[in-house]
Amino acid sequence: MLDTVQGSEAEASTAEASAKVTDPQLAQLIERIERMEEEKQNIMADIREIYAEAKAKGYDPKIMRKVVALRKQDPAQVAETETLLNTYLAALGQ
Repeated sequence: MLDTVQGSEAEASTAEASAKVTDPQLAQLIERIERMEEEKQNIMADIREIYAEAKAKGYDPKIMRKVVALRKQDPAQVAETETLLNTYLAALGQ
């Protein structure tokens, strides 16, 4: 039982020591990540506003999102996907 008590005390002192040790590099990295996460949220809000504006002008945001996704892909991959889609639709009689 004494070993268990001493083990707990050793773990507690190790945890306290590690809590007191600060690494400025780690803090900088964490702060950079936090700033980027905040910027990402701001950018996402801006994108939502653009889609809302497009919708107000009569465009379909759902289709616009698909266009954006297609433009990110390799043209050969887009062609292959379209061919498969048409094949499946034909097989279903549509």
